Amino acid sequence: MDYGKTLNLLQTEFPMRGNLPQAEPKMQEQWAEEDIYAKVQESRKGKPKFILHDGPPYANGDIHIGHALNKVLKDIIVRFKTLQGFDAPYVPGWDTHGLPIEQVITNSGKVDRKKMTVPEFREYCKEYALQSVEKQKSQFQRLGIRGDWKNPYITLQPEYEAQQIRVFGQMVQKGYIYKGLKPVYWSPSSESALAEAEIEYKEKTSSSIYVAFPIKDGKGKLPQDAAIVIWTTTPWTLPANLGISLHPEFDYAVVRVADKKYVLAQGLLASAAKEIGWTDYEVLSTIKGSELEFVTCQHPLYDRESLVMVGEHVTLEAGTGCVHTAPGHGEDDFAIGQRYNIGVLCPVDDQGHFTAEAPGFEGMFYEKGGKLVIEKLQESGLLLKVGEIQHQYAHDWRTKKPVIYRATEQWFASIDKFRQEMLDEIKQVKWTPEWGEVRLHNMIADRGDWCISRQRAWGVPIPIFYCRSCNEPLVNEETIEHVARLFEKEGSNAWFIKDEKELLPEGTCCSKCGHADFRKETDIMDVWFDSGSSHVAVLESRPELKWPADLYLEGSDQYRGWFNSSLITGVAAKGKSPYKGVLSHGFTLDGEGRKMSKSIGNTIDPNVVCGKLGADILRLWVSSVDYQSDHRISDNILNQTTEVYRKSAIRCASCWGT
Repeated sequence: MDYGKTLNLLQTEFPMRGNLPQAEPKMQEQWAEEDIYAKVQESRKGKPKFILHDGPPYANGDIHIGHALNKVLKDIIVRFKTLQGFDAPYVPGWDTHGLPIEQVITNSGKVDRKKMTVPEFREYCKEYALQSVEKQKSQFQRLGIRGDWKNPYITLQPEYEAQQIRVFGQMVQKGYIYKGLKPVYWSPSSESALAEAEIEYKEKTSSSIYVAFPIKDGKGKLPQDAAIVIWTTTPWTLPANLGISLHPEFDYAVVRVADKKYVLAQGLLASAAKEIGWTDYEVLSTIKGSELEFVTCQHPLYDRESLVMVGEHVTLEAGTGCVHTAPGHGEDDFAIGQRYNIGVLCPVDDQGHFTAEAPGFEGMFYEKGGKLVIEKLQESGLLLKVGEIQHQYAHDWRTKKPVIYRATEQWFASIDKFRQEMLDEIKQVKWTPEWGEVRLHNMIADRGDWCISRQRAWGVPIPIFYCRSCNEPLVNEETIEHVARLFEKEGSNAWFIKDEKELLPEGTCCSKCGHADFRKETDIMDVWFDSGSSHVAVLESRPELKWPADLYLEGSDQYRGWFNSSLITGVAAKGKSPYKGVLSHGFTLDGEGRKMSKSIGNTIDPNVVCGKLGADILRLWVSSVDYQSDHRISDNILNQTTEVYRKSAIRCASCWGT
């Protein structure tokens, strides 16, 4: 007997299986044919606007699970605001300049960079970037993200580059841009300066050495037969040493060890003695650091003096309280060196090799040179202890290799000149989570000036000229606008194709010496200046949008990236924050809470998920996690999400059937 005929079963046209991988592309194709996005926007004309400004993902490779989470979150918010009655356009964008693309082209084997001009190389970079944009665009659309995919913003577009030049020009006019010799993060592997946002920290083993600097002139304060003890984990910087820094308020002990005398902070004497191996020592006297100012020591490698200086940056956290100071290789070192006018010595070139300014080490890579430094110190008897230390060390986030501090002439944006304005603006922004306010406040309060120049080819050039006669920099409202208009027509490649006369307004002369012969700057802008200018290049330039944005939504790493650079350019150029609200999300981890890594094999490819389970499963997962914190995903979690989806679909079908 067929008992099914005796049951009052619900009748529905809904299939029991969603078949999302097959059904979704057909639906999305239909939406594209009907231009659903345009119809939605037309229906909301005249309504109050809600602008979520899209932070540009980098145009390189396929999208990853972090991209998927970010874009789906944005899509949910934009759709919700649309349903609330707002005019909520969504303009997606891409970041398309920078070193990763240069490396892809260089390493592809298809081009010989040495045999091509800069414009030719840049064309290869542009082609690759636009191909990546198209690839990622189709992948984002497969996730069901509704937006103006026909007219995205792309940082290499001529109109975008022109607006970026104008932002730079506004900052120049306000006196925020300057050129200076300062230590900056330098990547020998990239041969370029790096921004803070291009740095990541990884575990590294470094040599840890204690070195004696013999007293040359104790000024009647220290015995002439004593030596000041320094501690450093960068032996390779000793050839650049020009001084020793002490804290003015610390007590410093003169210690007898066997037949020798040493000077170090009393607060670190016990720990340093243990590290060095002093089992029997005697404190002969103590003296305040302030009294030792202008004492001189003999450099342990060269026939020159090291000046004793006093500064508040010295701490008792580790070492000896006597800080080896090389103004060419550290921020604090540079600052105190400027105060005492001891000069700047940076005997390391772009590739990380010692120059002739480091006799005995010339031509060596700095790490190899550091080992020879230790050998020479051992020979001289001034090396008191050598060991190793495991610590977090700055690395180039692209090449994954260590970076160094290196003093070079770079272009900077002065943060000090408008720091307080930025801190005031941060208070006016709605932060979700609330701790975002404290995080960005502290970053802006503590950050140094922004190094905006890069020694690369693929990017927006810094629109500055130099008089060939007196080397005076030339940049003003007229030259900026002339370059901006040129870029609007031809793109930034014009800078590398045209000569200086074509790039300058007719009749331009040097204001200092009157000559009319100029050379152009060869550096490009930091890519964070590119994306950080999007609020002007996009929000202010497109009629369907408005400035400032109601919301920026990105991962928590963007407090030091896009949130940061956008605030700087916004306040510098326009006096206000470019966003009213910021929402940040955490990172996507695997099912065991580990960071995703291809080497571990624990990544989840959103493209694979869409092909196997469907985009709706990913969207349901996004809507179910606590995205403000770090969150997990795995095949098992996705299978559970699929089961939830299936049961919900059955219930939905049942309701529709009645």
